[in-house]
Amino acid sequence: MSRNTIRLLIILSTLSIIGVIITQIYWVRKALDMRERQFNQRAHVALQEVANDLSKLNGVMLHNNPVEQLSSNYFLVNTNAMVDPALVEHYLKNRFQQNAIVSDFEVGIYDCASNKMFYGVALSTRNDNKKPTQTANWLKSNKYPYYFGVRFPSQNISVISDLRGWIGSSLLVLLAVSFFGYALFVILRQRQLTEVQRDFINNMTHELQTPIATIRIAADVLNTPAIKDQPERLKKYTSIVKEEALRLQNQVETVLNMAKAEKNSLPLTIEWLDVHQIISSLANKYEINLTLHLNATEPYIHADRLHLSNAISNLIDNAFKYTPQNPDIHLETVSQNGSLIIIVRDNGIGIAPEHHRKVFDKFYRVSTGNIHNVKGFGIGLSYVQQIVKAHHWKLDLKSELGKGSEFKIKIPLKKG
Repeated sequence: MSRNTIRLLIILSTLSIIGVIITQIYWVRKALDMRERQFNQRAHVALQEVANDLSKLNGVMLHNNPVEQLSSNYFLVNTNAMVDPALVEHYLKNRFQQNAIVSDFEVGIYDCASNKMFYGVALSTRNDNKKPTQTANWLKSNKYPYYFGVRFPSQNISVISDLRGWIGSSLLVLLAVSFFGYALFVILRQRQLTEVQRDFINNMTHELQTPIATIRIAADVLNTPAIKDQPERLKKYTSIVKEEALRLQNQVETVLNMAKAEKNSLPLTIEWLDVHQIISSLANKYEINLTLHLNATEPYIHADRLHLSNAISNLIDNAFKYTPQNPDIHLETVSQNGSLIIIVRDNGIGIAPEHHRKVFDKFYRVSTGNIHNVKGFGIGLSYVQQIVKAHHWKLDLKSELGKGSEFKIKIPLKKG
């Protein structure tokens, strides 16, 4: 499957997931609105019937529409006469039950003489419970001299409760979409890991073939009878075999150490070390293009000698690898705020900002097309980071494309 196909699949899948979620939210919202309208209509009909019952009992005439809704859960009912609270309660419960309104509600009766609700009670069509309630903050109207108010405090909860099936199915849809998204992520992640693994195998094969081929050629030369009579040539090819075998061993050890570090089983032999002495010994195998600035006033640290040496060597090797022309590599130490800082700076090709975090990932190499002009497995910086983590140090990168790179290892100093 090509990258463009995967990219198209991701876009279409994302749009589909967003579409499903929006559609589901839209229909749930529509269902809530519909249920709310149905509830308000039933409440309006039931309250009009109560108003008619009271008007017949009191012998008064009513307006065409004695019921007014002042908010989503609050209604006023015009009675045109004083009403008996007990009768209001009786008619309300009967009419609500007849209109299938199963809900808690509160009643407040207005007194025009005192201009306030003089009676407040909380009732329910579910049971016969009855208790007083506060009506001081209820909305009032100047349009009617006599009226009562009905409020449904749990209307929203009741409507939502009626849509349990809808909401449950919506949650199931969202759960299914989440599983689909996660599965897609895992598939794409697995493909990425497969590509990384393939690139690593290709790089490793390419890197191992070079010393193996050199050793094979040298072995063929050493196997010729005439080599015995050419001691200088014999010494030269024996040295080549030794160097390439050592190079091959280092490559294998790098891979093995990385595997150990990945399993958090990197063995550390901590000892009291002189960083300047280690750096000086490492610098001997490099040419004059490496400049040392050993300015740290306290170069002594607790660390593993082998892994510290490997970390510094990897940073120096990388600096030379990615500085193809006129390398000017600087290795510096400074003391700063109770820490020893090791700095490796080059004037190479640099690293673009979008790759700064990824270069520390295992097997990751900045893409340069199908060109193997820079040797390596793509695990050098990852190995350095694992060593830094194992010692509880800090590794920083500062780089700009075309202007070189600077790596810093910050080592807190411990006395003793």
